[in-house]
Amino acid sequence: MTGRSTGLPTPEQVIELLDGEFARAGYEIEHVSIDTRTRPPHITVVADGDKPLNLDAVAELSRLASALLDGLDTGEAAYVLEVTSPGVDRPLTAEKHFRRAHGRKVDVELADGSTVTGRLGKVSDGLLDLVLRDRGGWTVRQIPFADIAKAVVQVEFSAPNARELELAGAVETEAGS
Repeated sequence: MTGRSTGLPTPEQVIELLDGEFARAGYEIEHVSIDTRTRPPHITVVADGDKPLNLDAVAELSRLASALLDGLDTGEAAYVLEVTSPGVDRPLTAEKHFRRAHGRKVDVELADGSTVTGRLGKVSDGLLDLVLRDRGGWTVRQIPFADIAKAVVQVEFSAPNARELELAGAVETEAGS
């Protein structure tokens, strides 16, 4: 269904309408879906940015989006708006996805079929640093993006090792370096 038949905008129109405000807030719109099978229809805006999309950011982006969408002439069409993040199950496919997952544990499947799991460190110049467990200690392995077939963030249920986080650059050392 198009926006004209439901009184609602199309996903492309939503992106065009909201993109500037989301960008000013430090986020980009990754995807918009409009589910007209529900009553009222649901508009879902998936956003991501270099800073985490926490509850405060979601609330602010929701207020911005709602005000802009309410300003459209949609007739009497009511809708439910949801602003959300891509979630941890989204595959990491672009350098920005890896950069945004800095400090998180990731499973990486390499082009040669092998897999490695480690904490994501620095991401730049077509390489990522992955902090790996190495015989009771920690080591940093650089992996070219060209060697990555698939990568996903792992859900963690326990606190990571302090040295592991330090090597990943996810925390400052006591000296502040």
